Amino acid sequence: MRAISSFPDPEQPATGRIPPEVEVGLYRNMLRVRNAEETLAALYREKEMRTPTHFGVGQEGVAVGVCEALLPGDVVYTHHRCHTHYLAKGGSLLGLVAELYGREDGCSRGRGGSVHLTDRSVGLMGSSPILGQGVALAVGSALAFKMDGASTVAVSFFGEGTCDEGVVYESFNYASVNKLPVLLVCENNFYATESPLETRQPSGTRLCDRARAFQISAEKVDGNDVAAVYEAAQRALARIRAGEGPQFLECETYRWLEHVGPMFDHELARTYRTREEVEAWMQRCPVKRAGHRLLARGLATQAGLDEWRREVVDEMTAVVAQAKASPWPDPSTLFENVY
Repeated sequence: MRAISSFPDPEQPATGRIPPEVEVGLYRNMLRVRNAEETLAALYREKEMRTPTHFGVGQEGVAVGVCEALLPGDVVYTHHRCHTHYLAKGGSLLGLVAELYGREDGCSRGRGGSVHLTDRSVGLMGSSPILGQGVALAVGSALAFKMDGASTVAVSFFGEGTCDEGVVYESFNYASVNKLPVLLVCENNFYATESPLETRQPSGTRLCDRARAFQISAEKVDGNDVAAVYEAAQRALARIRAGEGPQFLECETYRWLEHVGPMFDHELARTYRTREEVEAWMQRCPVKRAGHRLLARGLATQAGLDEWRREVVDEMTAVVAQAKASPWPDPSTLFENVY
């Protein structure tokens, strides 16, 4: 495996002192997100979903860990690999599934597809495939919150490939100068589409150091350890709410499937990463690791884990049927909300 695929070396691992109810909630939320992604990836092969789709299988720990630490009023902006954040923030499962099927019950009424999810009722302000846009928008929301004297925090999820965009550093600078309440969450999965980090950035690059150059506190965490992500997000959010300005989290993680689509790269004979590399990361599955921790702490039994899985499978089965029965958008509404 390439050096970039070495497993995370977090600056501060999980303490293991998370309250039992939170630990259980983290696991169950991740299980729900994982099942939704795997089910949608399987259904995508039927070719009824006519939207380019970027699945986040393997990266659930980052979304769930961060969103569990947020308050209900906090807002989130995200990118093209957005299903995990949408669900972790409380977005409607039906809204997600129906949106991928292009139906009226979709969260964007069937008009946005996979990469344009929104549910403002839970603070999911929107997703966009334009790299860096979400960072700038989150900083804008943070500016508004500060001007209003609110304690609300804006969050931006983005991949490490976004750190190649100039708007990111303009946003970092502005947020730092004005001590804005924004949490910057970098999901470092080592690849921008099929380009590895080592070919895009100078040798020895440390993403946290890039944030620190703007006097932004930064921390690297094992993104496949949901407890570590949750605790790191709590620390960062506490500093933000104390008026210390923007915070940066680099969460090292790994996507299992191809960049866009439901397949494994080896199924398509792609060579930019090896099957052995992917399978090594799959052994560090965030869902399985969280489940093992529950068993070790005596917070669940294997029978309990199995029952929770049956629950999310049953929920997803019912939602898929409901989404497929949802009406298509009325053609007469084609130009509504178009500016």
